Amino acid sequence: MTKTKMLKMLKILLSIIVIAIFIALIIYLLPIMKNLTTEQGQAEFKNTVSNSGIYGMFMLFGLQVAQIVLVVLPGEPLEFLAGMCYGTIWGTIFIFASVAITTTIIFMLVKKFGKKYIYEFFKKEKIDKIENSKLFKNPKRIELIMMILFLIPGTPKDLLVYIGGLLPIKPLRFILISTFARFPSVISSTIAGANAVNGNFEISVLAYIITFSLSALFIILINKFDKSKITSDAINVIK
Repeated sequence: MTKTKMLKMLKILLSIIVIAIFIALIIYLLPIMKNLTTEQGQAEFKNTVSNSGIYGMFMLFGLQVAQIVLVVLPGEPLEFLAGMCYGTIWGTIFIFASVAITTTIIFMLVKKFGKKYIYEFFKKEKIDKIENSKLFKNPKRIELIMMILFLIPGTPKDLLVYIGGLLPIKPLRFILISTFARFPSVISSTIAGANAVNGNFEISVLAYIITFSLSALFIILINKFDKSKITSDAINVIK
């Protein structure tokens, strides 16, 4: 069996395990989450989180790592869950720390093994298209481009994490951008999660509405003032 086939099989196996853990976690928490509208249900959920201690934190961290490394889970549910478990502030800090650690690992792996490592997760044609793009080769604009792409909802942030090691950008700057430029998405999800566990579902919905409204306004302003069409060109390249 070739090395490539072994890596693919390992990825499939790990993906199955991660999805199974995620489903098990949902099943475990679902009975408690159903009663979040009551004070008893809210207290029960908080007790469950408190009793899980470091093990619960490691499980959530493992899911966060899997979400970025294996690209099998969307990020928002994990951010929401972090808000539910640890509140807005600590949930946001937890997500930022997890993303920073995972992004650093991936960045170093790409630097060590090159494009072949990325080919195990994304199509070769897409990676080559990004790497060969003049837009992504420009060291003067690449930091601004990456910051905007990470800020915009719906962009393939996992793909952006992987290609960071191929771009003309310093490691520390890339890690900081790819971590903290996620702030709008992370803060809205942790606010929503923290309020959901307290039964404030209206605030949870409002948090998402405000965030997406601001993001939409941000995109409109970029399209209006970005005369060189950097953002739209960058989005077309990574599609």
